[in-house]
Amino acid sequence: MSSRPRQATATVAACLSTMPFKACRPRWAASSRFRRSYFSIHHPDPPPFEEAQDTILAAAIARVPKSGFSEDALVLGARDAGYLDVTVQLFPRGVFDLINYHLVTQRLALKNNVQFPEGTHLGLGAKVRSLVMARLRANEDIIHQWQGALAHMSLLGNIPASLQELTALSDEIWYLAGDTAVDFSWYTKRATLAAVYASSEVFMATDTSKNFAATEEFLTRRLEDTQYIGSTAGGLTQYVGFWAGNSVNLARAWGLKV
Repeated sequence: MSSRPRQATATVAACLSTMPFKACRPRWAASSRFRRSYFSIHHPDPPPFEEAQDTILAAAIARVPKSGFSEDALVLGARDAGYLDVTVQLFPRGVFDLINYHLVTQRLALKNNVQFPEGTHLGLGAKVRSLVMARLRANEDIIHQWQGALAHMSLLGNIPASLQELTALSDEIWYLAGDTAVDFSWYTKRATLAAVYASSEVFMATDTSKNFAATEEFLTRRLEDTQYIGSTAGGLTQYVGFWAGNSVNLARAWGLKV
């Protein structure tokens, strides 16, 4: 990411006049901070966002259906949470910080939204498919604004963080599905699933079928076409190729500078 932008003394002073010092600190949130190095019930993962940050962004997400992923949504969210408009300057990546909040919180929600009780006779592939579809459906309330979000994610400065979060999602899905492979396929399966998810998400953004039936069919075809379960070939090429082929065109379609 780029170096931290300077903030005017008056801006920080205005923030300090209404909030504790901790709430006025800039958040230089890197996606790697949210990724699991290991899991233990005795040492659960820390919250991915500080309290003030979480409060503002959660309120801003509630504004997205009408305002889109925009600076307006951030400002309205800050007001709804009881903060001054100037507080949005504490999010150095602007709109992308709001998009990233949605990505991270929905990824972490998967473990509670989709569970496979012991004794469930589902194969690894079926579990992966269920988890991917559940994550896609988590975009339902804001799907009419998601093309704009994808355009922001495709901007040159946001691509590394977008890819990192996409990789984290793929890893989370395999983890929750119960994948225990430790050979070279560990990498290629995650790269291929990331490409499958990304293409399905783009498809869903224009899907007008009832209950996203077309997206579900598209996902099923993609999983069958790639034959990614246990595959050790093609994943990385497919993963990189998706972004190389779509990022610039998507951003330009939304009138964003690339």
